Amino acid sequence: MKRVKKSLLIVGAIVSLYSLSCSRNNFPGYAVESLPNDVVLKWNEVAFEAFGGPAYQHSLMASRINAMTHLAIHDALNAIQPHYAVYAFTGKDAGADIITAAAVAAHTVLLNEIPGKKNFLDSALSQSLSPIADGDARNRGIQLGKQAAQAIINVRLNDGSADEPIHQVPASAMAGVYQAVPPFNFVFAPHWENVKLFGLERKEQFRSAPYPSMNSDTYATAFNEVKEVGKLNSTIRTADETAYTKFWYEFSEAGWNRVARTVAANKKLNLFETARLFALVDMAIADSYIAGWDSKFHYNFWRPYTAIRKAGSDDNKNTTEDLQWEPAENTPPVQDYPSTHSALGNAGATVLARLLGDNTAFTMTSFTAFPAGSTRSFSSFSQAANENADSRVKAGIHFRFSCEAGQLMGTKIGNWIVDKYLKPLN
Repeated sequence: MKRVKKSLLIVGAIVSLYSLSCSRNNFPGYAVESLPNDVVLKWNEVAFEAFGGPAYQHSLMASRINAMTHLAIHDALNAIQPHYAVYAFTGKDAGADIITAAAVAAHTVLLNEIPGKKNFLDSALSQSLSPIADGDARNRGIQLGKQAAQAIINVRLNDGSADEPIHQVPASAMAGVYQAVPPFNFVFAPHWENVKLFGLERKEQFRSAPYPSMNSDTYATAFNEVKEVGKLNSTIRTADETAYTKFWYEFSEAGWNRVARTVAANKKLNLFETARLFALVDMAIADSYIAGWDSKFHYNFWRPYTAIRKAGSDDNKNTTEDLQWEPAENTPPVQDYPSTHSALGNAGATVLARLLGDNTAFTMTSFTAFPAGSTRSFSSFSQAANENADSRVKAGIHFRFSCEAGQLMGTKIGNWIVDKYLKPLN
């Protein structure tokens, strides 16, 4: 209850500023595309709160719903004034109120996917629509928003996402085989590799190449790096490395949606540019999870925690076991190779760089930053993506080669999504 009340206050604060400027009727003489992007930014944050805010746990489902929400917004806007190719909805209504359509599209998707948050979502929608004058345009905007959302919902029906995410891990003494890592005793959402893709043609389209042989020098180098720099209370890891390890530890889809919000606001992107940006970023992120899960379950490779404690079985004379070894941060309950955190970071960064230019500076915080509220500044999206990936080695939860494989996958997915979807019409 306290979290819901806090969430409503957050939405109210956002809307108090948004309501001053978003009404279509408040912009006489302006082109519709010059409207501010507040409605997109607002509903991105509403979605995050509806998932459960910083405490939410199903990051895979969150990525899916983010993509659905922003594709619905994008298609609703382009049904009123076409600027980009649409994803699913082909209806048209130039007389619909554009802010109403966008807000209703987002609300309809979120309510369908998270019905337990109806009161919260209804309140957010009421606040979004409060500055819009009653009348035909508003009513048509409501109808259009619902239609655009339903088109996305229909595309995602029976998409394979609605399975029990907690599965037990079969015991194995074989070197290299994934085993559950404390404090978890399960593997998370093995079915996700078969969830319907948003933009890729096949889940294995960008499957990672095989990981290094465990008796190779490459494996030993990565093993010894994470063993030393990624262990709890490491004396080699610097204070700044520890800081960015914690900063990027939050779910990657949450962090990269915040990057998108930050730069969209900084650059004062228009409404259509912002809607397209988020739709492409979240498509790339969602497909990176699915493709990443395909590679993870294909290779089923052990995490550093297991590898270091059982190094005596890896047939590599340059690795030694440490039965007391602990990582700096808790290891997520899924296989090591590749790092999907790294894949998501590069997917998001690639889309952002393609649309806005890589050398875009920004500053932001994260929900896992320590001290709380501390910020980090970046001169480019690629710099942020590299730090994001490196943080998983410093956390002791991924081998370097896993992060590199994840980054390569994410870059390929990001480029594919931008090259194939929501292209400019002119």
